[in-house]
Amino acid sequence: MPSRFGHSGSIRNTAVLRYVVLVLLVFLGLGLVKYSPIYPPPVVSGSRQYPKDAYKAASTPPAPQNPTRPGATADPTATRTTPNRQHPIDELIGKADDEFYALVSRASPDLFSAATRYRELRGRHPPPGFDQWYEFAKSRDALVVEEFFDQIYHDLNPFWGIDAPKIRNEARNFDQTIKIRAHNATTEAEPPWMHLWLDLIKTIEQYLPDMDLAINVMDEPRLVVPWEQIDAYVQAEKRSRKLVPASEVISEYSKNPETGPSADPAIEWNTSGPYFDIARRGCHPDSPARLAQTMTDFSRDPHISLRYAAPHMYKGYVSNWTRATSICDQPDLQSLHGAFIEPLSIKSSDHLMPMFGGSKLATNNEILLPPAMYWSDNEMYSGAGFEGHTWEEKHDKAIWRGAATGGRNKIDTWRGFHRHRLVSMMNGTQVARAENWTEIPGNFALPPQSYNLKSLQTGKLGEWTGQFCDAAFMDLLCWEAEPDMGCRYTGEYYQLVKAMPMAEQFRYKYLPDLDGNSFSGRYRGFLRSNSLPIKATIFKEWHDSRLVPWKHFVPMDNRYLDFHGILEYFLGYPGFSGDGPESVVPGHDHEARKIAQAGEDWAKKALRREDMQIYVFRLLLEYARVSDDNRERLGFVGDLQR
Repeated sequence: MPSRFGHSGSIRNTAVLRYVVLVLLVFLGLGLVKYSPIYPPPVVSGSRQYPKDAYKAASTPPAPQNPTRPGATADPTATRTTPNRQHPIDELIGKADDEFYALVSRASPDLFSAATRYRELRGRHPPPGFDQWYEFAKSRDALVVEEFFDQIYHDLNPFWGIDAPKIRNEARNFDQTIKIRAHNATTEAEPPWMHLWLDLIKTIEQYLPDMDLAINVMDEPRLVVPWEQIDAYVQAEKRSRKLVPASEVISEYSKNPETGPSADPAIEWNTSGPYFDIARRGCHPDSPARLAQTMTDFSRDPHISLRYAAPHMYKGYVSNWTRATSICDQPDLQSLHGAFIEPLSIKSSDHLMPMFGGSKLATNNEILLPPAMYWSDNEMYSGAGFEGHTWEEKHDKAIWRGAATGGRNKIDTWRGFHRHRLVSMMNGTQVARAENWTEIPGNFALPPQSYNLKSLQTGKLGEWTGQFCDAAFMDLLCWEAEPDMGCRYTGEYYQLVKAMPMAEQFRYKYLPDLDGNSFSGRYRGFLRSNSLPIKATIFKEWHDSRLVPWKHFVPMDNRYLDFHGILEYFLGYPGFSGDGPESVVPGHDHEARKIAQAGEDWAKKALRREDMQIYVFRLLLEYARVSDDNRERLGFVGDLQR
């Protein structure tokens, strides 16, 4: 069969039929769909409490948007820009600078101010050992900003609604655990990630009380407790907050007995999907995800529009990263991300237990640790061996290499997979065919006209993409494995290439970063590379509270319809054969370099191995307290007794 990724290709019969019908609709002016008004997005709190009436969503997927060309969509979030109007990305960069400055200006210069700030934000005394933790952090030249640790409290606060003995018991009886006894951390588990986490914890074991840590070693997160139950636990935590008189505070953790109450009945693990049904029970009952119909048929080409992106976009670009990464506002992602179409594995529970893991959805209830691969020196994740290149030496291109991970891509489902979508969108030939009406794209959409892209206006988006983008798979991961890493149902769309070391990718200025089966293990390496990460994800990580979008990285919507707009902003439009001089649009290389440099500098200041130690040290002090029978009175008050 002729290849579709390079030179020639055929259109499926059904695609031809859709094409003819689409042309008729365009000329007849039928099928226009209007969006409902867009309201300012409500604040999303750490406990996932959404304003009860904030959502007015249909329970069915949105209707097609009557595109004016193959794969095009209407954009309810974008505003056309003119040469004399400031680009929305300029505005977002300016706001990000202000946000970051405000964040770091709240750094605590000494133990007294750190403890004071803790009480202001958390409503109780810091945990025992807080003074040792602070000295540990300062001795490693860390910037101590209390907000950097917000994720810890998002993860642990619900456990104040559960009895401490139950927390300890469930952790002790899990099959994959790290145990700490008498300042010695050990594990009997075999998975390699466990030993990396153990190695991290052993660097701080001398400071830690006795405890058991249940660890999720799967790629996918496992716990999704219904929003209603989590909200009840969070309300219990809020009621428990109080500043106990210093004279009544207990400053020593209890010993964790080797044996305890008999184990509760075994947790029931669900091993079947759809995973979207599992994940969305962590959303507010009135959220679009909870109200939407579940999709089970992924054999049709996915519908891609920005309808559900509006609450987190500003004039077509991501402005609210928290909402952009949450599925609760975006039920359409169930057909646009492999984790929901068919994940590699499912083993989930709606029971809240103290399980640690490296990443999770906003609706999951694991307690986040820095991912084990970030602690590793493996070149695949760290870019070890990178000698450094100046910005001027780097290629003016976006580069992406990887495997077709993301779940079990199959003949009737792969078109909805997120990695396949971006690789197609970075292929100049596929984009040109869609742009020229010679083929309707089966797994992506062209950017809306409202982005005002010069490459689109001149009819040369495909040519522009071919010049500035380079993306390819090194393994198609066909569900039924085939020789040479090929695949009978995707091989005609994608050309396989050899793997490219991460250090080699750092020779390019722009690094799109996508989820795999879960989060991307390359993200920290990308941030440290002095290239510019363009990040799209649905997963949360430990460092989210200390990274500012548009300051340290470029955020991208999970539909990727803003991808070409982002790149044309930075790279400009140089003009091609037949274009007049008025077609040339200058890029914003200075702004790209500024964000890339800020991301590298900040990653080497706030995402070091030392910062992982500091985060885990603080996390485990809090975990030990919430697991302690005396937790209501446990605390540090040394600063109040001077």
